[in-house]
Amino acid sequence: MEQGTILCESAANKYGYLTTEKTYRDFRLRLKFKGEAAGNSGVFLHARITGIDPEHGPDIEGMQVEVDPSAGKHTGGLYESGGRGWVKMPTAEGEQALKSGEWNDLEVSVQGNHIVTQLNGVKIVDFTDEAPKFIDGVIGLQIHTGGGVKMRWKDIFIQEK
Repeated sequence: MEQGTILCESAANKYGYLTTEKTYRDFRLRLKFKGEAAGNSGVFLHARITGIDPEHGPDIEGMQVEVDPSAGKHTGGLYESGGRGWVKMPTAEGEQALKSGEWNDLEVSVQGNHIVTQLNGVKIVDFTDEAPKFIDGVIGLQIHTGGGVKMRWKDIFIQEK
């Protein structure tokens, strides 16, 4: 914690995750994030830590809401780790919703296999997953490997439906 925020900084070759202890199925998540250096991050939904790789850190599987500090890098889009990769890209309008270098409001609504993301009040994706890997799991903040990645998070609110 630093200045009332969660600060995540990357290591050269390890991923990092801060997850809930509890698993969630249907919920609404709101949080604020600010990227302070290049490199992506993400918010995991319906995720599972599947093991620990001594070289690269924890292995995780599940749906990830992309969070990147640069506009046009698919923030709010959905990526399935340990599975299909990109499952839903942002709309053209959604690609422009990010405020680089500022606090951004991310809202994620999950009802079973239906996921809606909004960034700064703009709907980014509205996706019904016909083949979900998991229908419940932990919620997690990710910091990407690579070194130099720096992401701040605050005002995290989870409401179960």
